[in-house]
Amino acid sequence: MTKADVITEISEKTGIDKADVTATVEAFFSVVKDSMAGGENIYVRGFGSFVNKKRARKIARNISKNTAIVIDEHFVPSFKPSKVFVEKIKSSDKIKEAV
Repeated sequence: MTKADVITEISEKTGIDKADVTATVEAFFSVVKDSMAGGENIYVRGFGSFVNKKRARKIARNISKNTAIVIDEHFVPSFKPSKVFVEKIKSSDKIKEAV
């Protein structure tokens, strides 16, 4: 499912104009990106958490040149689904049929 599909489905279910739904979805993603870039985590009850995870400093290998590379500590965005979300997926019949 693409972002356009999500926007279309929300528009059909709520009766709100597609342009308004698009602006809202884009604003949501913008707030998530800006907040996480500012070091804040986002918690959406019943859905999940958008958090920044710290990756420690490590030494990696460049296989083609056979040299060591130092990768400094950094943060990466991560999503952790809520228990409600996980249970809904686990109990979904359509998921079980697809496997």
